[in-house]
Amino acid sequence: MLTLFHAPWSRSSRLVWLLEEIGAPYEIVYCDIARGDGTGARDSRNPHPDGKVPALLHDDALVTESAAVALYLTDAFPESGLGAPVGSPERGAFLSWIAWVAGELEPALWSKISGAAEGDAHAMARFDAAVARLLGALERGPYLMGQRFTALDVMAGSSIAWARDHVPASAALDAWIERITNRPANAASTVKDSPSPELSQVA
Repeated sequence: MLTLFHAPWSRSSRLVWLLEEIGAPYEIVYCDIARGDGTGARDSRNPHPDGKVPALLHDDALVTESAAVALYLTDAFPESGLGAPVGSPERGAFLSWIAWVAGELEPALWSKISGAAEGDAHAMARFDAAVARLLGALERGPYLMGQRFTALDVMAGSSIAWARDHVPASAALDAWIERITNRPANAASTVKDSPSPELSQVA
């Protein structure tokens, strides 16, 4: 059984989306977390060692951190076509992109959003390079891995959609965001992002 420990309107929201794309049965445990604005607190139900989200429990296996969870899920459910299996020609590129989202794209976006990049030539160059890499990939295909939608589009697309007002105007980026966020799985995940009396916690 897959159990996602998830805080509404957080980085774990994209893992709800990815689970919807995969289509395997899963359970959501809605957790509180300590947020940057001082609200919230660590939730004793959450098995993440740092009290953060996402945390995924698959039977007895615990996986934390967004990139690791995304990679774990695509490997566990190769039939979904959302990853690149071990030994496939795309494996190296897929691993590199997933690590890049966590290690380069997200820090670059946050430095721009927080204002830390202003007046910092290195930080601005990092941000510009991240945007340029995305645009270069989208010139080669409608998705970041080319002709097919993958977990990478979920991970990177959710970050760009969240930070859209801070990223330069681009018809290619806008078309990509619209293309991926209009998917039925994203609509389903938006409904499940936050608990409601009408919402079953078992997907």
